[in-house]
Amino acid sequence: MNEIGSSIRRPRHLPPLLSLRAFEAAAAHLSFQRAALELSVTPSAISHQVRALEDTLGRSLFRRLTRQLALTPAGERLFDDLRAGFDALEAGVERLRQPSVSQAVTLTTNTAFAARWVLPRMAAFRKACPGIELRLHASDTLVDLARGGADIAVRSGSGNWPGLVSRELMPERYAPLCSPMLGLKRAADLPKHQLIHCDWQPGAAAPALWPRWFKEAGLAPPRGRSMKAAGLSFSDETHAILAALAGHGVALLSLTLAAEELRSGALVQPFGPALDTSSYFLAVAAGHEGEPAVRAVWEWIASQASKA
Repeated sequence: MNEIGSSIRRPRHLPPLLSLRAFEAAAAHLSFQRAALELSVTPSAISHQVRALEDTLGRSLFRRLTRQLALTPAGERLFDDLRAGFDALEAGVERLRQPSVSQAVTLTTNTAFAARWVLPRMAAFRKACPGIELRLHASDTLVDLARGGADIAVRSGSGNWPGLVSRELMPERYAPLCSPMLGLKRAADLPKHQLIHCDWQPGAAAPALWPRWFKEAGLAPPRGRSMKAAGLSFSDETHAILAALAGHGVALLSLTLAAEELRSGALVQPFGPALDTSSYFLAVAAGHEGEPAVRAVWEWIASQASKA
């Protein structure tokens, strides 16, 4: 037998529960008659149970006065302990009686949006929707909502996905951002600085890449090696933001995901243009948009996006 199975639990040496309940009620009311009404028994039954408890403990718990009861010092101590114990027991039983109201909703989105937009708002979500457990699935691989891989998604794209109900959250724009430490002011000085690149998913409709930016800005791209080979490259936009914050160069970054750094001045947008890309959308499998917990998460995300 293992160590846990071989251990012997010491039995509890307690007086009968009926006696303890009778005493606690009598001590609360300082009356056998009112205690009897509370417990739906006779006053003589209360008196008998209290007397039996006093015999078991070998102590007087009440001073029996004319038409009145008073607790002895021992009775006061026991009443305080029993009241706390019965209150805890009652609360524990009540929690078991109440059905669980917590519901889990899985939100899936890409890693950058999860880290930069959702996570900073999680405390606000818990306050707004205390009965919902929001589970965050961060992945750059799309999850099949129709098969139940997640309950709700935030995706970038056209919003036209068969089998899904979608709602546009916010347009997405990318612009050159950098640390103010670089002192960059003019687009003409951009070739003097290292460019920071971020990979886009294959099939993206209008990726914000540096060749496209130079074309829309009407500027000649840097000569020599390819722009990507000459700069820093990251597979995750969060890392590109960190590199820009550290002053390692200029990055084409999402104005949505870098909004906090722009507000604080940790990053600046020295010039334009900003590139339009696809929008962010909320999406849910058709037929599930009316589920109360899913709807609550949907409305909360939409309200947060409207404040951004």
